[in-house]
Amino acid sequence: MATILILVGTESGNAQMVADALKPVLSDAGHAVDVTDKAATFADLQAHDVLLVVCATHGSGDIPTNILPLVETLEREKSDLSGHRYGVIALGDMTYQDTFCGGGKKVDQVLELCGAKKVGERLEVDASTQPLADEEALAWIEGWKTQV
Repeated sequence: MATILILVGTESGNAQMVADALKPVLSDAGHAVDVTDKAATFADLQAHDVLLVVCATHGSGDIPTNILPLVETLEREKSDLSGHRYGVIALGDMTYQDTFCGGGKKVDQVLELCGAKKVGERLEVDASTQPLADEEALAWIEGWKTQV
């Protein structure tokens, strides 16, 4: 089974709620799971072979401030994540069409740039039609957990 780090990018707590709902599902499937909203360096990722990013979007499609240092460091240093697999759950609001799920999309691009291998498709949750992001994420994780 995998060692999974759920990386939370949140401003208002919605992404944290989703991460907290997913942890027991992944643990019950036999994975070792940690959740953090404080990872800031490449070293913070090393003990895990799978990264699951749950990332909100704020402002003009921006990455939340708590996960921004990590993303900027990975991008700047072009950290080698080729030994990692990852998934992304992006939270956004379709009423902001130009920046919908921008935070999660940017994190996805950086992980790919660093050589991590994506597992499954990115889940994009629209707050304008799905006010409870954890419900959609819980449905998505059922398929994702079998691929890691």
